[in-house]
Amino acid sequence: MTFRASSFLHRLLPVILLACSVPAQAAGPHWIRVSSSHFSVLTDADERKGREILVRFEQMRSVFAQLLMKTRLSMPEPLEIIALSSDGDYAKVAPLRQGQPIAEAGFFVPGEDRNYVVLNLFEDQSWRAVSHEFAHLFLNYNYPPTQGWFDEGFAEYFSSIRLDDKQVHIGGDPELPPPTRQNLAANQIENRNPPKSFVELLSGPVWLAIPDLFTMRHEIQDYQENTHHTLFYAQSWIVLHYLLNKDKLPETGTYFDLVENQKLPVEEAIQKAYGMTPAQFEQAVKDYFHSLASLLAQGTGRQSAPGSQAGEVYDFPSPVAPDDIGTSTKPVPEEDAQALLAEMSIRLPERRDSALQELESIASQPKTENAIAHRALAWAHLERKEFDQTTEELNKAMDLDPKDPWPHYYDALAKYRAARSSGQPLHGIANMMVDLQIVLDWDPEFAEAYNMLGLARVEGGGINSAMEAMRAAIRLSPRNESYQLNMAQIYLAAKQWDAATALLGRLGTSQNAQIASAARTKLEDLPTLKKYGLLPQREASPQPNASAPPPATKSSEPQRGEQNLPPADETAADHPEEPPAPPQPDKRPIQFLRGKLTAVDCSQAPAAVLTVSAGTKVIKLRIADYKSLTLIGADQFSCEWKNRPVAVNYKAGGKADGDLVSVEIQ
Repeated sequence: MTFRASSFLHRLLPVILLACSVPAQAAGPHWIRVSSSHFSVLTDADERKGREILVRFEQMRSVFAQLLMKTRLSMPEPLEIIALSSDGDYAKVAPLRQGQPIAEAGFFVPGEDRNYVVLNLFEDQSWRAVSHEFAHLFLNYNYPPTQGWFDEGFAEYFSSIRLDDKQVHIGGDPELPPPTRQNLAANQIENRNPPKSFVELLSGPVWLAIPDLFTMRHEIQDYQENTHHTLFYAQSWIVLHYLLNKDKLPETGTYFDLVENQKLPVEEAIQKAYGMTPAQFEQAVKDYFHSLASLLAQGTGRQSAPGSQAGEVYDFPSPVAPDDIGTSTKPVPEEDAQALLAEMSIRLPERRDSALQELESIASQPKTENAIAHRALAWAHLERKEFDQTTEELNKAMDLDPKDPWPHYYDALAKYRAARSSGQPLHGIANMMVDLQIVLDWDPEFAEAYNMLGLARVEGGGINSAMEAMRAAIRLSPRNESYQLNMAQIYLAAKQWDAATALLGRLGTSQNAQIASAARTKLEDLPTLKKYGLLPQREASPQPNASAPPPATKSSEPQRGEQNLPPADETAADHPEEPPAPPQPDKRPIQFLRGKLTAVDCSQAPAAVLTVSAGTKVIKLRIADYKSLTLIGADQFSCEWKNRPVAVNYKAGGKADGDLVSVEIQ
């Protein structure tokens, strides 16, 4: 009997050990990627949690579109979302503040190739931690350039958002995130006297004068360093609150047209756009604030006045329901997930060294080696301008995963940056354009790929196709002045002097000192370029900002492009010693007009005449070849346009006619 029992236990022991091992494996890391039509989430949580994060981001996207009355939104730079279920794992990758991981439940990592959002799912509603940056991201891609108060005011307003599956609540005081275990602990340790809320700041006797608010410069790091508890941010927030809830965005668009395009003083622009003086506008905002102060305070969890109806002010049904959002899920191997996590971490300076060690470890072991690790290492080499090592890593990545578009993108980017660093023409233009087309087939909204494609095409001699690519980049990222400066370079290569002059003139007043300086230099060089097809020789003395050029992928055009423009006069190069004759430029000023395009006459195609009316003024504007017309807001010119709102730049001929420089279809 004893023998049989012990024999039975002996045979059962392996089964017991096997059974014990199964839960241990199941409890280990398990990664999935959950995707919707606009976003994807890499997470080690379950599918339900991953889908919940996707739903919230899709809801935020829809609320943004609804607030700004947009029917279509662009995302011209990929957004990667990583959601970590463990508080400890999140702390290992989070940015450091005073040597400790940040207390916020999420953070945003901007980049020139893509942006990252990283969330701590251990905290409730972690997605709210990045709602401010989310608003800025979509403003940059989907709203014309504005003054700082508008962007910051809208981002603050948007960051108060709260969502569930059915309702949206927005508009409360956003100065504090929702109370969480980490935030409460941080307040106790770092800040025993929390900063005043926006409601408390605005309840004081001092406000900035509206003209001062509208002309004030601010630095983006103010928000990142948690110093936004100031009147600038508070008043920007309440002004946007007022404009949104009083349906005054159309008037605001008029205001920005007056100050940005027509260069009117702020006081005059406010009067014309809103029909009130700055003092009256300020009083209207103050009255609006005081009428809602008790309700606004409710946004931070403070008690509102008895009987207040906050829900009626802020609540509305969600533009999209969870059932409206289709998702797909696929497993991600552990080594791929770790490489993806390290690929994000190398973009944080304080995490870079450990992330590089992780990537090198993954890439060096046959069992874990993958294309993600090699492309991430290539990115690190590229940032250090180590172009040979970059190419080596990219070749390994392409061998491991030929379908991955990122190595193709980085290969094109490496060629572009190598040419800029050396001052030499691009090498391998044909391969570069093939790589970029692969990227655009994967992501047709990738603006930077269009930008590089345009520069490659112009250097390869394809002027019209270069314009097409650069227009796509500008349409997708309308605030990127580097793209516009590159377009001006293409106009110069195409000898479209008027279009180049108009664009460079506008960029010459940019708040970006490097963009403004480059544009003014090109304008100074234009008469010589027109006459001789060559740029004047400049001394090689270092420029004030020569040691700190703008980021390569968001920069002005390569220096080499200036040396390879098609000559304006083929015989001019035969007489380089001849001194430049006094230039004979078209001295007519470029004028701006906003109105309605009532008719297009293409009877003498490719020439065309556009009839534009603005109030009682009707003007006919000529263009010698509509195929080369500078277009904004449309992919191509149409002779069928009629009754379309437009903004035009032109040179007047008489009182009722002129020569068209550019047209923006609105």
